[in-house]
Amino acid sequence: MLLWQGTELELLPQRALWLPGDRLLLLADLHLGKAESVQAQGVPLPSDGDGATLNPLLELAHRLRPAEVLVLGDLIHSRLGLTAELRAKLAALPELLGCSFGLIGGNHERGSWIEGLPAQPSQRRGPLWLSHEPEPPGAPGLLNVCGHLHPVALLGGGRARRPGADRLRLPCFALDPQAPRLLLPSFGRLTGGHPCPPGLRRWVVAEGSVLELPAGA
Repeated sequence: MLLWQGTELELLPQRALWLPGDRLLLLADLHLGKAESVQAQGVPLPSDGDGATLNPLLELAHRLRPAEVLVLGDLIHSRLGLTAELRAKLAALPELLGCSFGLIGGNHERGSWIEGLPAQPSQRRGPLWLSHEPEPPGAPGLLNVCGHLHPVALLGGGRARRPGADRLRLPCFALDPQAPRLLLPSFGRLTGGHPCPPGLRRWVVAEGSVLELPAGA
């Protein structure tokens, strides 16, 4: 649990951020339709990734009962994967979630139109500045909460990080207190990740838990 200017921010093992006081669920980088996008380029990837991403979201919404679910960009992977089936799933999401469903536009939404789900600009919510890509907050003292970077922590391999040594790549939340900025891990199950810059405060997602790493780990 983080506290920012009196607002509780709960880091969830489902790779999402929960604001219990506002009943607001934030997540980023679902990349729905990625399998179909890759298939259109000739790669035979099975079309089963969306269920592995959407089902955990529905389970989480049914447990928390949010008033709103807001995706911080890259809900879809590309317009190539925005099939009629995916459009139907997106249209049904507000009813299935039982709450309002919104989208702050990401780079992967550019050039696409999703009926009933216009891409919103970056915006302020209380002490938070919500965006897809990292960007300066719209006012002093706000915490920029964003996605886009798919942060992961690299663990193991020894202190010298020897090539070929066993290492774990775990999705993580990452806080840069100087920016200030909180990076969310990607919610999608078909997404990769990028190592966090050094010096950030990190919480890894592993085996259904969120664990803070010691400094320098």
